[in-house]
Amino acid sequence: MKKFLIYTFLLAFVASFSFTGCKYEPTECNCDETSAYETLTSYLVENDMDLPDILTTWIVSRPTTIDEVSTFISSYNIFDLRSASDFGNGHIEGAINVTLGNLLDNAATTTKPILVVCYTGQTAAHAVVALRLSGYSDAKVLMWGMSGWTSALSGSWLANSGNENGVVGVGHANWSTAGVTTDATNGMPDLVASANDGAGILAERVDEMLTKGFIGVASATVLGSPDNYFINNFWAQADVDHYGHIKGAHRINPLSIEGGEIEKLDPDKQICTYCWTGQTSSMITAYLNVIGFNATSLKFGANSMIYSQLESHKFVAPTVDYPVVQ
Repeated sequence: MKKFLIYTFLLAFVASFSFTGCKYEPTECNCDETSAYETLTSYLVENDMDLPDILTTWIVSRPTTIDEVSTFISSYNIFDLRSASDFGNGHIEGAINVTLGNLLDNAATTTKPILVVCYTGQTAAHAVVALRLSGYSDAKVLMWGMSGWTSALSGSWLANSGNENGVVGVGHANWSTAGVTTDATNGMPDLVASANDGAGILAERVDEMLTKGFIGVASATVLGSPDNYFINNFWAQADVDHYGHIKGAHRINPLSIEGGEIEKLDPDKQICTYCWTGQTSSMITAYLNVIGFNATSLKFGANSMIYSQLESHKFVAPTVDYPVVQ
């Protein structure tokens, strides 16, 4: 009898609870959903487009001698990103004048590897990342840009390298010879995309990167306020030990998705990468922006900060000028 009364009481309690107006609301869980960042980065790794893959044989020097120019030119479809007026005043024979906006449309008509040129080789690096992520895996940058082709066009590099521009890293209050900043795992950027497959997200992100154009910052700005950035010195450790670095800089190299190093970058800060010339850092910057980071390239690299101390990787105006046509 006692058991019967207990069961009756429990049934009455459950019944009364069900009619009080309170009801169970299941909690939505997106635990099994994959973020756009994860979808995109998995796709990049699976299709051999991790950052180290993109940074393989991406830059070429001009021919060794003027006799080799004709063969060199015939090996490529040359895209010149400079303004229409500068292109008209002198360009490499056979080159076509393109913009970042129509880059991929022009690439669709090519039959040979694409060589991208600009004033200094830095904007061209953004273009080559877009091309390589869009199926043109043999696209390349002309080292130093048109500045390295003929001395008449070397003005951009000459104005921004050397110590003449007043930006000298060594001796600057924010140039350090102490150890670089210790790395930590920071996580993933919050990437938003309308597509939900890897190929679709990649196409969207490449488009957006090209629309924004080259993103770079002057070395004076970074040296003046290094705390405004997450700075990555993309050198070998021996070079950091030899030359020093910007105060507060990290040295994350290699930098890959698969190895997990990219998640050592801070997605809540602007990532400023610097290298020797601003060309490698431009490649890295373009790639990081595609995968969702807020990234910028330190323009002209170490050449704009410690030119007089550099023992290699220095811009020198050509002493033999290669031909241009109008």
